[in-house]
Amino acid sequence: MTSTATTSSAQPTSHDPSFPIERISTSQPSAPGWRPPQHTHRRNSLSPTPSETSSAAEDEDTVHASNYPTGNMSLSGISLRAFLLGVTLGLSACSTLFLVAVYPTPLWRAPFFISALSLFHFLEFFVTAKYNTRYATVSAFLLSSNGWAYNAAHGSALVECLLSQLFWPNTSIIPGVLSTTALALGFILMLVGQVTRTLAMAQAASNFNHHIQVEHKEGHVLVTQGLYRLLRHPSYFGFFWWGLGTQLVLGNAVCLVGYAVVLWRFFSIRIQREENFLVQFFGEEYIRYRKTTPVGIPGIR
Repeated sequence: MTSTATTSSAQPTSHDPSFPIERISTSQPSAPGWRPPQHTHRRNSLSPTPSETSSAAEDEDTVHASNYPTGNMSLSGISLRAFLLGVTLGLSACSTLFLVAVYPTPLWRAPFFISALSLFHFLEFFVTAKYNTRYATVSAFLLSSNGWAYNAAHGSALVECLLSQLFWPNTSIIPGVLSTTALALGFILMLVGQVTRTLAMAQAASNFNHHIQVEHKEGHVLVTQGLYRLLRHPSYFGFFWWGLGTQLVLGNAVCLVGYAVVLWRFFSIRIQREENFLVQFFGEEYIRYRKTTPVGIPGIR
């Protein structure tokens, strides 16, 4: 899952992988027509001079090791995941529209859920890359770093939706009008949850991290402005209600209860553990903040 504003906001240095790759300008006035740039310092020799060797090494160092395929900020890994999420989002969104407008069937809920998941995971990386670049790793997509239980939960939700719509399409524990109300409520919870989580990550910026921080790093500040003025852990609030909203839209009874229980337990334990460190980091400042600012999840103080 995710953490609230608990990481360092130290500024990246010139050696930080988040900085754009430096490119040496070779543009010079020349005669009409393009010609390859000339290295005027090279001698007419088959072997490079020591200074040329040093210059070549510096050029290679402009690409950080973490950006290579095996690194945690692998450019190929990031681009592949972004591409697959984009394709999945596009196909599932088109399928949803087709099953709603062209060939009406309740099965539109399944591709809609997939499109919502695709957008969620893309935004996790995108916001991290824009506002907390040093932590824009491959794992920031949260596609696998949340563990098997996270993926199993979403898989179970999809299976329940498909089975209930295929084999018991006219059976629902929620009668007609209430079913429509539940669907509308689900859309609202998903929208509010996604917007809240995304804004919370952006407002916390470099103070946000997907992992609980156990050390107070230099430059880390307690964020109490924006959404954090209203909610103590707005990113947790956002995901909790977004998760429940997806199950209302899917029409899942079993997974709705399961999501509520599992997510509540997860965030209850995580918030307690995280706030123990925050009290160590900020002392009375955080204690006062905690007393006056709610979490927004029922039963969690």
